[in-house]
Amino acid sequence: MKPLKNWDNSTWLSSERYISNFHKFLKLKFKFNKNSKILDIGCGRANIISFLQKKYKFKNKATGIDIVKNKNIKKNILFKKSDAINYLKKKEKFDLIIIKQTIHFFSKKRVVSLINLSKKSLNSGGKLLILSLKKKDNGIPSYENMKKKLIKSLKKDEVLLKIAKKNLYKINETNFHFKVKISKQKYIKMIKNRYISCLLNVSNKQLNKGIDEIKLKFKNQIEFTDTLKCISFRK
Repeated sequence: MKPLKNWDNSTWLSSERYISNFHKFLKLKFKFNKNSKILDIGCGRANIISFLQKKYKFKNKATGIDIVKNKNIKKNILFKKSDAINYLKKKEKFDLIIIKQTIHFFSKKRVVSLINLSKKSLNSGGKLLILSLKKKDNGIPSYENMKKKLIKSLKKDEVLLKIAKKNLYKINETNFHFKVKISKQKYIKMIKNRYISCLLNVSNKQLNKGIDEIKLKFKNQIEFTDTLKCISFRK
């Protein structure tokens, strides 16, 4: 697989509106206060925990880990370039652990380790949130080959989420919905930048063919609902 440096490109996921809406969703799952200890696994630029740090002014800075150190990582959080499993073995305790759109990078065996170590890393009453693109009725705009790859990737997510749920108990499942409005021109630019993991191994020829399909298939203004499935576990 190609390096993951492109996964955190500037998309609707980094917009103020998205982060604000996601914060509202998080507040339904977890009661934040200045003493909360937060860990974001696969944090990218750390947009979400940076927002939380600004809002709640945690005594212990929110921590983000990723195997790639993005040059635009937010400065008000504590970032660690690390593999999640190795980091969790340090036995530090957290009140909230977020694993958002990251689980598909793990093998079946490593997902078991990730979940079990995450459980151990939670304080009593702490929350673990696992979020992944919803497989059924997902609205991500795509061309034919991209759609096939996305479906394959989401099927893998489903298998990994089943493994995660098997290793958890007292889980709650909900969905986070975000309505996206984006110009076709900007979306094509995102595809060129391989903004989603299913495009990482696509050749330039295939990508250009797909872009031609997008140009014909969609209107100048693209609108769709980006939906994430959320598994919530309380220790």
